[in-house]
Amino acid sequence: MSERRIVNSGLPARALKEKLVKKLQKNEGFTLIELLIVVAIIGIIAAIAVPGLLRARMSGNETSAIGSIRAINTAQVNYSSACGQGFYALSLVSLNTPPAMSTEVFISPDMGADPTTKSGYTVNLVAGPVPMPMPATCNGLNSVQTYWAGATPVAVGSTGVRHFGGNQNGTVFFSMTAPLPATQAGSPAGGTPIQ
Repeated sequence: MSERRIVNSGLPARALKEKLVKKLQKNEGFTLIELLIVVAIIGIIAAIAVPGLLRARMSGNETSAIGSIRAINTAQVNYSSACGQGFYALSLVSLNTPPAMSTEVFISPDMGADPTTKSGYTVNLVAGPVPMPMPATCNGLNSVQTYWAGATPVAVGSTGVRHFGGNQNGTVFFSMTAPLPATQAGSPAGGTPIQ
């Protein structure tokens, strides 16, 4: 008997050795080429998706800025009718100051500072002329005849592209090129109405 048999396997030693060598040669992993292809595909998908994500974020920031200007316009109308005797609040801080004997304010607390930064935009309120004689207000602060609320992107091209503004007429304006001038009457130069 030239071939020895291994007791447990029942195979000749040479056949067992060939089977073992074939098992060692069988490679069940990924090749470098396959891994590079997968990485390239992920890179292409990321290159397509990231700009869209940034555009969506800027669009959301711009929508929030429009909402902030509308909220200021609404708060000013409420202040004028309930507290300012037909006049408007001097600042966002004035809109965030409750009337005497109350805890309710005219604007949400996240916009109670002047200026305030919200969703990638800096929002501020510019006061117009002060009425003479000064009427008494319900919160003891001065009031104004007109106002301008403006919203400018913190980083143009990153947090937003358009600039927004609004006044006591209740119209929201936008500009693609530069911040809108603080005008209290009519349409600002270079501004386009949204509503």
